[in-house]
Amino acid sequence: MNFDPFLLWVESTALSQWVVTSPSIFAFPGILVLHAIGMGFAVGISAAMDLRILGVAPGVPLAEMRRLLPILWVAFWLNAVSGLLLLVGYPTKALTNPVFYLKLILIGVAMTLVVRITRSAADHSNTANEFPTHLRRLAVISLVCWAGAITAGRLLAYTYSRLSQTF
Repeated sequence: MNFDPFLLWVESTALSQWVVTSPSIFAFPGILVLHAIGMGFAVGISAAMDLRILGVAPGVPLAEMRRLLPILWVAFWLNAVSGLLLLVGYPTKALTNPVFYLKLILIGVAMTLVVRITRSAADHSNTANEFPTHLRRLAVISLVCWAGAITAGRLLAYTYSRLSQTF
């Protein structure tokens, strides 16, 4: 199936043109900054919780770290919205690149793990600062997924075969 007409249509929308061509700081540069900030908070909070489960900072109660989860979710949605705007700006660049789909899969798995880890950790008292093996395993997988998603996101700038449709 040929998606080129759809990609051409998206690239010709006013929103796509604004994202790509506007000199406004609120266009591509601002959207990219919001995307980076959202990623920093979402990945940072998740990684901090994962590392805590793996034994880093044993004096910090995981229950206290869980209070940061609303910030993680706000950051995730900030990333979703800013990512969608970046996608509208360069749909051909992203949607014709397998690395983009890898990034989405890794983010989906990582966010699923946030939910699973949060629920599972709530069921376990960590008074001895020791978490069950399955929870530690999930924390490692979460860290790997986040590292992979960040790497895939950065590679998107260099691995595309088509930047845009020709008008």
